[in-house]
Amino acid sequence: MEATAAAAAAPARSALPFRSRVAAAARPGRAPALSAAPGRRLVARRAAGDGQAVEAQEALPIEKRFPPFPSVMDINQIREILPHRFPFLLVDRVIEYKGGEYAVGIKNVTINDNFFPGHFPERPIMPGVLMVEAMAQVGGLVMLQPEIGGSRDNFFFAGIDKVRFRKPVIAGDTLIMRMTLTKYQKRFGLAKMEGKAYVGGDLVCEGEFLLVSATE
Repeated sequence: MEATAAAAAAPARSALPFRSRVAAAARPGRAPALSAAPGRRLVARRAAGDGQAVEAQEALPIEKRFPPFPSVMDINQIREILPHRFPFLLVDRVIEYKGGEYAVGIKNVTINDNFFPGHFPERPIMPGVLMVEAMAQVGGLVMLQPEIGGSRDNFFFAGIDKVRFRKPVIAGDTLIMRMTLTKYQKRFGLAKMEGKAYVGGDLVCEGEFLLVSATE
């Protein structure tokens, strides 16, 4: 009965994208209920969304456990849309896109990024202003599509509001940025967007963005 109550009290699976699944540690003083051969482990039983128990199954080795990010736009396609170039192109891939509505892009943060030697030598943290810039570039990928009709030669980041930095982003992280178009004035080429950035499912930055894409 105790095991059943524990399973029922388990938290529901997070709806945030790409969140890591970490098995709970065994309680002190209790022998593990499952055993596995060396180099393998078993996944504990958990409650499914409908309350039905999911049978325990062997877990893959950690290096095989996570699928690669999808690629809706690769870096070459991004370079055809955005005018930015090294060292200021801060989007590596688009993993989801819906024309005229939103885009989700990723930035692989590595110790080789040119800002880390100065920010900071003993604690490499991605500058907040560059997180905001990276998010604005993902917004640009929405603005400069045919559905919007923007101009690559006249594309500007015009303003930010209500920006909050929730957690630091460090070398080795993958920054996942979702930019959603909330208001668009086609006559003036003005777009208001909502931006959220995540690392491992944790919100690290959010804000409202104003972008301008002139047609002339």
